[in-house]
Amino acid sequence: MNWNAKDIEMYLKEKQYIDTAVVPLLPVDFDDGMKRAAAQGEFITLLTSHLEHQFKGRILLYPPFTYLKENSGSSDAERLLNWTNRIKENETKYVFYLTSDSDWKKQGDTIEDSLIWIPSIPLENLDEQYKHSIMEDQVKQLLNVIVQKWQM
Repeated sequence: MNWNAKDIEMYLKEKQYIDTAVVPLLPVDFDDGMKRAAAQGEFITLLTSHLEHQFKGRILLYPPFTYLKENSGSSDAERLLNWTNRIKENETKYVFYLTSDSDWKKQGDTIEDSLIWIPSIPLENLDEQYKHSIMEDQVKQLLNVIVQKWQM
């Protein structure tokens, strides 16, 4: 389910069956890394959209958690931990954060169990059909990671 009024209405009615939250982590950079941040954001946004489609009725895709790349660090990790706590207070059993920003892997225990890092694939010069084909391949790999975490 997506973060929109129609899906949230259904989510509120069927909440007991939706045990997983997915939150994309998207960097914003106004300096030399702007293009890279935009590419990572495009990749993760498209990937999470395909993932939501695959698991419709089992996951709720939250809006992206955006942060300034130049200031990323412990304050972002603390904000993200607050998100995790609030989401879990809402009776959500699993929370997954998807990112292509390797800096999140350095955050340690704060979100380590929930973090899924996926290196981004440049999509800027690909036609739409090929983009979606690549995303389907990526989602297949991601499915294994998520199912394993569900079984833990």
